Amino acid sequence: MKINLSSDTVNQLALLGAAAIIILTVYVAGKYIRQMKTDTSTGELTDENWDGISEYKNPVPTGWIASFLGTMIWGLWYWFLGYPLDAYSQIGEYNEEVKAYNAEFEKKWQNPNKETLLAMGEGVYLVQCAPCHGIAGDGIEGKAAGFDRWGSAKGIADTIKKGSKGLGYPMGEMPAGLVGEADAKAIGEWIAGGMKGQKPAAYSACSSCHGEDGKGMNGQAPDLSTYGTPAFVTNVLNRGKSGFIGTMPKFSDGRLTDIQKEAVANYILTFREK
Repeated sequence: MKINLSSDTVNQLALLGAAAIIILTVYVAGKYIRQMKTDTSTGELTDENWDGISEYKNPVPTGWIASFLGTMIWGLWYWFLGYPLDAYSQIGEYNEEVKAYNAEFEKKWQNPNKETLLAMGEGVYLVQCAPCHGIAGDGIEGKAAGFDRWGSAKGIADTIKKGSKGLGYPMGEMPAGLVGEADAKAIGEWIAGGMKGQKPAAYSACSSCHGEDGKGMNGQAPDLSTYGTPAFVTNVLNRGKSGFIGTMPKFSDGRLTDIQKEAVANYILTFREK
């Protein structure tokens, strides 16, 4: 984007500030260098001293007071009358252009077919997700979450065994090993089966956070009724996650549109074991 120095308030302020700093620096440095050659210390000393060294009771320099007040006044003007609340900036123009483009993108792809959705999801995944989760979605030998088991009964059992962290729910992180291996398998099969049929007795270890219906008690914990669906993945994308090798950002910050998040969520499900 071409920079227009004459119409962009931000650039004008930056150039003005740079010029003022250079001028003041040269003036102040020159002034004190001259004083160092000719001046001697004078004035009344304070009563306190440290190892025989006392301070002078000299008043605060007028220039320092003027600079301090001037900075405060300029700061108030900058925030309430100048940029960013009431002035043009190329950053603001760029943000508006991105917003308009995203709206056009959402409108164009609001009803994609399955093939288009997966193709879009693959492109987003390779750029945003593969560096940590691997091109094949295997988690790069355990360095990040693998998607080959995610969304299945085995994925639930693995999560119960290893615990879960970093989604930022009010109920906190899920510790590892709440139930034994056999019970974890039974819970996993029940949840992956749509929570139909007889509820495993061991699920009582989960219900205190997820609720008897598994829906997360009004957002206090993850909604297990959506586990294994694109909606669950989209929720994780929006919330971000602190994992064992780092932090996945919140994709609710605008870097992905809603349709892109839906697309990558559907693509991730293709890694699941058949």
